Amino acid sequence: MAIIGQDIKQAAALLKNGEVVAIPTETVYGLAANALDSEAVKLIFTTKERPMTNPLIIHLPSLEAVQDYVTEFPPLAKKLAAVFCPGPLTMVLPKKEIVPDLVTAGLPNVAVRIPNHQLTLELLQTLGFPLAAPSANPFGYISPTTAQHVAKQLGDKIPYILDGGLCQKGLESTIVNFQNDKVIVYRLGAISLEELAEVVGADNLILDNLKLEKPLSPGMLPYHYSPHTSLFLTDDLENDILSFNKEKIGIITLSKVFQNIPKKHQIQLSLNDDLANAGHLLYQAMHQLDALSLEAIFVEKMPDEGIGKTMNDRLKRAAYKR
Repeated sequence: MAIIGQDIKQAAALLKNGEVVAIPTETVYGLAANALDSEAVKLIFTTKERPMTNPLIIHLPSLEAVQDYVTEFPPLAKKLAAVFCPGPLTMVLPKKEIVPDLVTAGLPNVAVRIPNHQLTLELLQTLGFPLAAPSANPFGYISPTTAQHVAKQLGDKIPYILDGGLCQKGLESTIVNFQNDKVIVYRLGAISLEELAEVVGADNLILDNLKLEKPLSPGMLPYHYSPHTSLFLTDDLENDILSFNKEKIGIITLSKVFQNIPKKHQIQLSLNDDLANAGHLLYQAMHQLDALSLEAIFVEKMPDEGIGKTMNDRLKRAAYKR
């Protein structure tokens, strides 16, 4: 079983030796390996059972380090980076040859970000190479936001989990590309569209809704983030649960409380309707209910604004039936 600890030197030694290590970020926990070592990167794919057609994000210690791995850094990218880096912003930029094709699924661009977590930043500063790191979970399952989530899902497959506590944001990074002086949003994330628009202007922002068989960046597949229990996203929770045994379902709401559902089967994400706090706790709530062997989990659709848009995006993908 994986060791859970806060020993940066131990994590660094394993990574330098070509191993995979789970690392904390402000978004979710990542399954990390040396991004410049193709054999180490292969371990990420095999450990997660992730398709090699799905590209990875590389994590760097600073904006200055980004220049070592990309051939272009457009003005709009610099503008966003000045506000949101380090943080939950992933930028898709033309890659240098030093980045293995395995990391980018053979595409000419690489997804880069600077995570805003002290432990992982310290780790990156000691390594001398970037870390490729998708979420530290089996492919398609709920992203982990605690070291314990990682241990439960991958603990028998990896040697070490760097424990950084509960992730501050609890939702994946926002992924953007840059084309013709526009910002193309490939994945909604912990930075809302409204926050991006404040920096670059709403007219310069395009949401890419393409669901491609071969994604152009991480986070573009229509199915993902799913619990083992069937999940239903609904805007009419009271009616949709009528035909189910109330003792055998779980519900997640923003703040609504149901009197006829067992207390341990329902989770209110924010009693004061704080969407940022709700996003921070969403995956934790999904993990919690998924562990109860219920027949179904119903989730109330969130307000379609700010981080609520991101939460609804994740929930739609979690409820997607292939």
